[in-house]
Amino acid sequence: MIKIEMMNTVVKHLYHAFGHVFFAIALMWVTALPARAALELEISGGSAIQIPIAILPMAESASPPSTSRLHDIISNDLRGSGMFRIINTSGMPALPTSASQIKYTDWTALKAQGLSLGEVQQAANGNIKVSVQVMDVLRQTALLQLTYTVSPSQYRHVAHLIADQIYEKFTGQPGAFATRIAYVTKVGKRFTLQIADYDGFNAQTLVSSNEPIISPAWSPDGSKMAYVSFEKKKPIVFVQSLYTGERKIVANFKGNNSAPAWSPDGNKLAVVLTYGANSQIYTISADGSNLQQITKSSAIDTEPAFSPDGSAIYFSSDRGGRPQIYKVSATGGTPTRVTFEGGYNVSPRFSPDGKYLAYIRNDGGAFKVAVQDLGTGDVKLLSTGSQDESPSFAPNARTIMYATRVGGKGTLATVTVDGLVRQRLSEAGGDIREPAWGPAQAAPK
Repeated sequence: MIKIEMMNTVVKHLYHAFGHVFFAIALMWVTALPARAALELEISGGSAIQIPIAILPMAESASPPSTSRLHDIISNDLRGSGMFRIINTSGMPALPTSASQIKYTDWTALKAQGLSLGEVQQAANGNIKVSVQVMDVLRQTALLQLTYTVSPSQYRHVAHLIADQIYEKFTGQPGAFATRIAYVTKVGKRFTLQIADYDGFNAQTLVSSNEPIISPAWSPDGSKMAYVSFEKKKPIVFVQSLYTGERKIVANFKGNNSAPAWSPDGNKLAVVLTYGANSQIYTISADGSNLQQITKSSAIDTEPAFSPDGSAIYFSSDRGGRPQIYKVSATGGTPTRVTFEGGYNVSPRFSPDGKYLAYIRNDGGAFKVAVQDLGTGDVKLLSTGSQDESPSFAPNARTIMYATRVGGKGTLATVTVDGLVRQRLSEAGGDIREPAWGPAQAAPK
């Protein structure tokens, strides 16, 4: 029974492995869809204390290159964080478009703490210029003055960047709106590895195949994606450039090659191989050289994750009789057990700030996302599903994305580390799974 449970974890990386007719992979790098959401977003809950803020429509002398207006995108980002209450301005007789037009008494009467306004102008070479001011209503001073000159294709990205800076100015924590996510969709027999903005817009196909694609993992700088493809009728670890589409096999050893996890410096990967006999943890350079075995046991060791400082690798193992999380030096050695509450804890994932460890716990037969505060040791169950898996932290360490099932179909969900705000991202017509939250994107220059 123990082996069966642990094998279920391994099977998550190996399912549909064999017996399929070979189908050549169709590499469709950057097949951009229109700027629409591939995923529908549903938000529930909110922080106990929400910051009231008004996000005003921009004065537009240039046509917005999107059906979504800039202030709507910013409002949706801030509202979805659960940290802000967006003030409804539809009944206001006139809305200012510059700081000199602001009547602060109107906004203090609405109890607004912040006010965002600005304009979108046409710039040279087909670009657009976005200028935004964010005002402190109580002090009647400017908190932020932002200007971006970008191509029309960067319109939504600029909105997310502005939302990030508003979020940080009012909460003291960095936002995570200008980020991307990766996930796998299965429609019919077709598997597709997608990359999209965090809210599901601008979905792009990285790779597509009639054979399973699993375990996407962003490189720390966001330039490459590691994943496992079964296109050659066995699990093989690939690394693909997100700039050029070029991809390379980095682990194709005898047996199964699975569960890639990047080291914090991006120089190597931890992988799971059945190179010897049973599943064990190895490290390998990002170019496929320097294979080194890290764990040596008769147990099933799988699902590695580097600690944020790169000194240790955490992994799932049944070496103690039940699936639990262990850690070992990144150069090998004797593992020590990490989780003690509950009889089943797997899929460890660190928050980028190193303060939390998320994993999947079997809670009375239901598989839920748990988060452990590494400072206090406190453990909290965050998700409400029964088949939740694959937790992945946002770059700001405040939110966890995971895969769940609703109505018999795979979908994605997020929950804040305090458990107060939940979102569900669903796609019509297919299963989605295997989420991986990427690092923050750089601002346009």
